[in-house]
Amino acid sequence: MADTWRWLAGPERWTKRRTAGEAVLALLMAVLAAGTEELIGRDGWWPAAVALSATVLSLLRRRFPASVLVVTGALAPLLPGYVVLLMLVGWSAGRHIADVGRALGAFTGSYVLYVATTLLDAWDWQGALRLAFVNTIYFLATTVVPGLAHRYWVQRRTLLHALQDRNRRLLRERSMIVLQARLRERQRIAQDMHDSLGHQLALISVHTGALEVDPELTGRQREAVSVLRNASVTAMHELREVVGILRDGIEAPVDAGPGGTGVVGAVDESRRGTAGIEALVEAGRGAGKTVGLKRTGDGPPLMAAADHAAYRIVQEALTNAYKHAPGATIGVELRYEPDAFVVEVVNAAPARPAADAVSGGQGLTGLHERARLVGGMVHAGPVDGGGFRVAGVLPYGGESVPQAAPFVDAADDFRQQSTSPPWSEPEPVMDWRSDPLSDLSFTERELAMALREGGTRSRGGGVALGCGIAAAAGVLLVLAVGFGAFFLVQAVDKAMIDPAQYEAISVGMTEKEVRDRLPTGDSVATSGLHGKGPKEPEGSTCLVLMSSDVPEDITVETEPVFRFCFKDGKLIEKKAYDVRR
Repeated sequence: MADTWRWLAGPERWTKRRTAGEAVLALLMAVLAAGTEELIGRDGWWPAAVALSATVLSLLRRRFPASVLVVTGALAPLLPGYVVLLMLVGWSAGRHIADVGRALGAFTGSYVLYVATTLLDAWDWQGALRLAFVNTIYFLATTVVPGLAHRYWVQRRTLLHALQDRNRRLLRERSMIVLQARLRERQRIAQDMHDSLGHQLALISVHTGALEVDPELTGRQREAVSVLRNASVTAMHELREVVGILRDGIEAPVDAGPGGTGVVGAVDESRRGTAGIEALVEAGRGAGKTVGLKRTGDGPPLMAAADHAAYRIVQEALTNAYKHAPGATIGVELRYEPDAFVVEVVNAAPARPAADAVSGGQGLTGLHERARLVGGMVHAGPVDGGGFRVAGVLPYGGESVPQAAPFVDAADDFRQQSTSPPWSEPEPVMDWRSDPLSDLSFTERELAMALREGGTRSRGGGVALGCGIAAAAGVLLVLAVGFGAFFLVQAVDKAMIDPAQYEAISVGMTEKEVRDRLPTGDSVATSGLHGKGPKEPEGSTCLVLMSSDVPEDITVETEPVFRFCFKDGKLIEKKAYDVRR
């Protein structure tokens, strides 16, 4: 059965919802077809056969849209139960027949067979033109209009989706162009930094190295020079890392010597996390600063990125304290809380006014961004007494830590300490590296969000357009039904007389006198009545009219008619009899 359903679906993929919908729709077509056939007086096995055929055609309309449309159009005049099925088949054919020429041929063929079958069933060529006109209006309203509406709706939806895909592709291409421009600029900056700062740091390292072996220096002076030399070597190592990141997007490898210790004087990579904070404090003390270190608690290890972020927070906070609070006491505290690692650097009020220090103003901003990327946050601000504090909260590492960092608002405050978590459980967000729209400006992101919502808006617009077309088709159908009702009334008026009028006519009256008293009988209502009664007199022309005396039992399959036969200008016979339609 699964293979059968896939075969019926054709090139489309049927979901469970669509399969259930198709089954229910086929059952509905069967019930409507059988019910309509029973209402017009057909019983026995006939309604069941019509219901079965309607079910089969409903299921095949997607696989063979053109063939089903032609077959349904040919059988609809003979089977009143196909009225609703014809509408459904026309609606479906408008979408599933892709080629315009094939669609035009299918609808034209179905229309020709529909009208031809109607005329052959009526077998009255006198009113053929009027009958063809009425059936043309009906076919247009019930089959062609739904097919055109569905075809237009599908084409419009396809066009909107194509435009949305094109816009998304253009945005991705623009993002790639922006990224390439940034890479070129980063390479240029890396080259400038390597040429300028590298040369100056190399000179500092050489001069401090020569000064360190000067025999005239005291022990304390030699220790201070050694600190300067190590700082310059470390700065050169970090400069190489920054240049490597700017140029290639990755950190530069550490050149290991024969002893495997790496660059001489450089800080070991394993010491550039929380384990290296003690070295930062010792370096400050060696430079004559009053720096204290306090560790509280114990916890799991941090992620590599979070561990490095903690090191950078302490390093930047100490640098700011050295520059802006000379002579002030500095305290560094590392706390392992149950749910996060807290690092805090507080300096007291400066002992003397700070001299003008060179500052780029980007250090604290970089700390905020570095902490946010690993799922933490940083706060920096003044404290009571004129001091300054830099504090950060960083998540622990482990296998359960998600790769995507949770979002932390830049406006989150860390001014007040609390034993309870100051925020609720955060929701994970997409990593910026996996979002192609992250490099776009604010206006471009608004455009991208509008495009993402375009699918829903286009669906709403498509539904509104479809409802409008359906309403127009309904109005056209009402007009067609009204015109048909008016035409039917006129046709019945031309084809029906009372029994009293029949009794008032006597044999032997002239043909002109009789025809003046009676309707013309030139109506679609009398089609099919000729040749169904007693044999007509030789050489005569007969006028067959319906009787206005309609049987009360609507299930009766016969109806009374009156016949008047003329020959040589006189009425030679009149008969009243019942005929079977």
